[in-house]
Amino acid sequence: MRHTHLLLPALFLAACGQGPDNARTDMETTTANVLLERSTLPFQAPHFDRITDSDFRPAILEGMKRHLAEVDAIANNPEVPTFENTIVALEKAGQDLGRASTVFYNLVGSNTNDTLEAVKADLAPKLAAHADAITLNEQLFKRIKALYDEPRTGVEAVDARLLDRYYTSFVRAGALLDAVGKEQMMKLNEEEANLIAKFEGNILKERSASAILVDSKEQLEGLTEEAIEAAAAAAKDKGQEGKWLIDLRNTTTQPALGELKDRALRERILKASLARNGRGNEFDNKSIIARLAQLRAQKAKLLGFPTWAHYIMDDQMAKTPDNAMKLMGRMAPAAAANARKEAAKLQAIVDKQGGGFKVEAWDWDIYAEQVRKAEFDLDEAALKPYLEFESVLQNGVFFAANQLFGLSFKERTDLPVYHPDVRVFDIIDADGSVMGLFYGDYYARDNKNGGAWMSTFVDQSTLLEQRPVITQVCNYVKPAAGQPCLLSWDDVTTLFHEFGHGLHGMLSAQKYPRFSGTATSTDFVEFPSQVNENFALEPLVFNNFAKHYKTGEVMPAALADKLRKAKTFNQGYATTEYLAAALIDLEWHSLPADAPLVTDVDAFEAAALKKYGLDLATVPPRYRSCYFSHAWTGYAANYYAYIWSEVMDADAYAWFTENGGMTSANGEKYRATILSQGGSKPEAELYRDFTGRDPRTEPLLRKRGLL
Repeated sequence: MRHTHLLLPALFLAACGQGPDNARTDMETTTANVLLERSTLPFQAPHFDRITDSDFRPAILEGMKRHLAEVDAIANNPEVPTFENTIVALEKAGQDLGRASTVFYNLVGSNTNDTLEAVKADLAPKLAAHADAITLNEQLFKRIKALYDEPRTGVEAVDARLLDRYYTSFVRAGALLDAVGKEQMMKLNEEEANLIAKFEGNILKERSASAILVDSKEQLEGLTEEAIEAAAAAAKDKGQEGKWLIDLRNTTTQPALGELKDRALRERILKASLARNGRGNEFDNKSIIARLAQLRAQKAKLLGFPTWAHYIMDDQMAKTPDNAMKLMGRMAPAAAANARKEAAKLQAIVDKQGGGFKVEAWDWDIYAEQVRKAEFDLDEAALKPYLEFESVLQNGVFFAANQLFGLSFKERTDLPVYHPDVRVFDIIDADGSVMGLFYGDYYARDNKNGGAWMSTFVDQSTLLEQRPVITQVCNYVKPAAGQPCLLSWDDVTTLFHEFGHGLHGMLSAQKYPRFSGTATSTDFVEFPSQVNENFALEPLVFNNFAKHYKTGEVMPAALADKLRKAKTFNQGYATTEYLAAALIDLEWHSLPADAPLVTDVDAFEAAALKKYGLDLATVPPRYRSCYFSHAWTGYAANYYAYIWSEVMDADAYAWFTENGGMTSANGEKYRATILSQGGSKPEAELYRDFTGRDPRTEPLLRKRGLL
């Protein structure tokens, strides 16, 4: 997932920079605050040894004051507007606020507590109002528009693009609205910020409240001893010694469903997962999401768009919801048909074994595993001993980056971290220079959001003299003391995926922070991360990390071959559950402003799935509406971006294959044309710079077994 953006409010992202000391105002805080100082640590890494929870609110409030003072000085500059005194000045403004907010939202995502959650709720409307105070500043917009309307003769391409992006973002925020319209927009933005904060808080609390407590070890038959020990440790941590706790991940389906033999427990787990944040308790999100959909439609109408989906895609590669729908609509019938065929195979196994029941959603994973064993002779349990986390990280993820880009990573223990599980690495370029820092936070805990993401503590920018400080967050089950952390193949793919986002940030080579790293359209940003997934199965990489955790033996070639052959296995299910979620997202955000408030969320969701032929009882959507964080936070009307990016990913990987594979020359071209460029060029142009062509859809359809 695009993981910089999960952590910072969308309205705030473009409103401030971060980095070295900027021009100070005369305002001062009453006491020193480490967040308002440039870090003295390498690469401006955060001073986690000095930062306290009580620092955040005053630092961010003061940062907003300083930022607005800087913006007012730009807006009211008596000099004729120039690119330097207006656009570049805006790029340099807000560094104190950027520094404080970046650390804060990273911690809210990965290591939160009641204090931070209260600060987040308090700041949400204030930050929304802060962004409005900038983007709706008439004097500032006059200067930007005056520059935008001038002839561009002799202007460098990147400068012209920066000016275009500033003008476009201000217009999209409402700069062309009249006074009444601006007032309406500010009210809607404030309400949206408050609702998102409540939604996110409910997600975190419900995740803990919905964890499944198991009384008998016999019910856990099918889990590995390591997993059982981890569940016992999790229960003990919650004061339930002698019991076992199964935490729920953010997706609908849960890892344990593919292993547990107790059908009643599987049903209990999946039903608990499906019911999250919609069961009428204090964490229910139904009324929140219904209002979010409505107010976004109202914002879109103010800005001249028929729906929020039209507004969002107007500034993406897709351009219109119809274009996104065309791609997904082409895939949906084939995906659903394949899923039905897969379900029939599961039912045949149940019947052959005399099960006496109809296959339900909670049966899918465990019986699909049996089908995979039968058709491909592949057992997930046989894979895991060869997928030990440390080997996958060091000998897989890091090794692939070395082969392609010459990067290496050296762990260091001299820098403070925000949790004992967090690790820090120097990022070392091919010439031996240390080019930045990489933080890894890999294990699940109650005070961490579910899922996996990449973010930054410091964005690369030559203008601000900054080098990248990147963080990668995952939610693997922490093993009991002395036990290995053994991954599923999906876990391995996630590690490579998020590191692909990390490479986008690490290898950024941009002057302007606005274009740094992952600062691209949402339907392009998943492209580099999905490309990186492919390298996990490259023999050079795979044979370097897929080694038995006890013996060091490389995974037998026959087993590895089975894994590769099984790549299209279960793709009817996987594609259907993804498309179902993406289309639910689009349906919510395709509501017009005059549509009545949705009062029955379940019925709305069911109707959306039926509309597209994806209402399969055995294949629930990857996310249901009430816990669909992508749809209601950073990826609203944008969840289609994964499949849009996957078209480019599959075609680009075909380019690698056609041109010799994982060579340093190919890596250098990919780095030069994609990873280093950030958002400095239109995304379609970036893709053509790399491959020399527009993306073809056939490689994706072939990859997913849908041709």
